[in-house]
Amino acid sequence: MEAWRTLCSLFWNERFWLPEGFTWKHLENTDNGIYHPQVQDLIWYPIPLAVVLLVLRLLFERYIAAPIAVHLGVKEKVIVQVPHNPILENEFKRNKNPSDKQLQAIVKQTDWTRRRVERWFRLRRNLGRPSDIVKFSENSWRFCFYLSAFVYGITILWDKPWFWETRNCWMGYPDQHVTDDVFWYYMLELAFYWSLSASQFADIKRKDFWEMFLHHIVTIFLMSMSWSNNYVRIGTLVLAVHDAADFWLEAAKMAKYAGRQKLCDFLFGGFALVWLITRLIIFPTRIIRSCVFESAVIMGWYPSIQLFIAALVALQLLHFYWSYLISRVIYNSLALGKVEKDERSESEEQSSEEPDVLGGAGDIIDDHINHNMNEKK
Repeated sequence: MEAWRTLCSLFWNERFWLPEGFTWKHLENTDNGIYHPQVQDLIWYPIPLAVVLLVLRLLFERYIAAPIAVHLGVKEKVIVQVPHNPILENEFKRNKNPSDKQLQAIVKQTDWTRRRVERWFRLRRNLGRPSDIVKFSENSWRFCFYLSAFVYGITILWDKPWFWETRNCWMGYPDQHVTDDVFWYYMLELAFYWSLSASQFADIKRKDFWEMFLHHIVTIFLMSMSWSNNYVRIGTLVLAVHDAADFWLEAAKMAKYAGRQKLCDFLFGGFALVWLITRLIIFPTRIIRSCVFESAVIMGWYPSIQLFIAALVALQLLHFYWSYLISRVIYNSLALGKVEKDERSESEEQSSEEPDVLGGAGDIIDDHINHNMNEKK
């Protein structure tokens, strides 16, 4: 017990977490009308809410999203028969995407043509992929949450002074009152990211699975840290900036699965524009800049704010990575629009192995390219 208290005292060292001259007593709640965030809030609210969100998601996807998908004509998964071949099955268990050298060796073992072997592997990979209805339902849930969170966030932050002037994120620290609307905004967002971290292991697997998992963990860390030492104001701005682009992407994927290609193109264009403005302009030039410069002038330079900034920078690096993927989609859409022949051996495969930009743009990347190529066939 004594060792545990010693460990806690070391972890919650005031010299690390708080500006010079402040102690944890400054963040205790009294009867002065100011509610300071408490660490125990992170246990009593987000975790139970995450469980509720997971249950709501199951009900929503089964009884609301799936029927809507059927009504819109979203297709169920088409099962394609794959010829049984013990040699290919053994190779598939070892490597689902064999290299050119491995393909040559397989061709020699089977006496099949290279084209036939490549087709077999594509069809075999497709057997384990979910239907478009499952994808549509998953995207619908995220679309509803991101859109609701964004609208709610902008509504409650519109009259907040720090929404317009980031210096107010630090002025008057630590006596910054957390109103009920901001409290629930934070708790619900944190619960949603906890639910995503859990459900990601059961959801459709993407190539950038671990990048997305890192994104969720960094976000949870940032929110938990900002709540613990009352960086809530800057935290709400981080949430609003991230929610702004997400629902555009989910809507674009829903439109694609519903066969509305022009609407998909429009929504993806809106997503790319909003992403550029929020993730590559506002986030680094206003939020990170405020943490680096304005907080240093007002509150001083101390370890926890440096750690907070480092996590924000890590998040920004992920933004750059996904921005590269988005730019590749746009480039390929423009470039492949001029291609007169589809050079792929098969065009029926709907690949989900591309990286997932914020939880699923891989389907948009591949389908967007496939559409442009097939239009020219």
